[in-house]
Amino acid sequence: MRNTRNGIRCIWSSALLIGLLFFAATKEAKAQNDWTEPFPAFRVTGNLYYVGSKGLANYLITTPKGHILINSDLEANVPLIRASIESLGFKFTDVKILLISHAHWDHNAGSDLIKKLTGAKYLVMEADVPVVESGGTNDFQYGTDPTALYPATKVDRVLRDGDEVKLGDAVLTARLTPGHTKGCTTWTMKVKDNGKTRDVVIVGSPNVNPGYKLVGNSLYPKIAEDFARTFQVLKSLPCDYFLGAHGSYFDMEKKYAQMKAGAAAAFIDPDGYKNYVAEREGAFRKELAKQKGAGNSSANTLVKGLN
Repeated sequence: MRNTRNGIRCIWSSALLIGLLFFAATKEAKAQNDWTEPFPAFRVTGNLYYVGSKGLANYLITTPKGHILINSDLEANVPLIRASIESLGFKFTDVKILLISHAHWDHNAGSDLIKKLTGAKYLVMEADVPVVESGGTNDFQYGTDPTALYPATKVDRVLRDGDEVKLGDAVLTARLTPGHTKGCTTWTMKVKDNGKTRDVVIVGSPNVNPGYKLVGNSLYPKIAEDFARTFQVLKSLPCDYFLGAHGSYFDMEKKYAQMKAGAAAAFIDPDGYKNYVAEREGAFRKELAKQKGAGNSSANTLVKGLN
């Protein structure tokens, strides 16, 4: 009887995966080419691993009590994430907690599927919960864009700024860094590295996306104020290992190549972190000044930014 039940579960999981991936395929035209491009999974430091694609970053924090996964990405990326985790010798089904950087479909569209396949608990920053549980329709920028929507997903625990997420011997701290989304979250943790304790920062996103209205935004009146807060928070964080929601934030490909060539400390980059935050703050302030100068006509101003 047990074997029969296990077989039924496997068939159900496979059918569910195929069905949802078929649905996701209709949205792939919007995805950047590198979002679904495989990238070798690798150990960053300690019990922290990279398990994402070339363009979308996912992180696995392993513990004897199960694992924490940051970001679920596109629905079509779930098999890639699973393969990356298993290539490192860990079980995908041992993921017990699922976190996200922010409630945009390229970082959380696969959450419902991952929850179904692993039984993981989904923890989301409070201001992003309405967006996650609406499948994206409550998003201030993309709520009316059908290509940016995804399966509505129930949140199991609501997070607030400074909350800790604990599993086994792992402790992550959720820092609210809003603006990009209302609940955009930067994750911090400490790791043991050759006898030293080092700080890890996984940046949610400090970017002003194309079309973001920073002045007179009726759907997000405090957007500019929130972005300013985000840069204050990011500048206050101690950082040794600089990571983020996209590999491009922290020159992942370049650092990975350096690591493979023997540079064990390639991902330790406190100066790169400071420079990145400063550059992104400058881009925000420049766009804000432009929109203030243009008045209400700035609603559709385009700026160069990452998702």
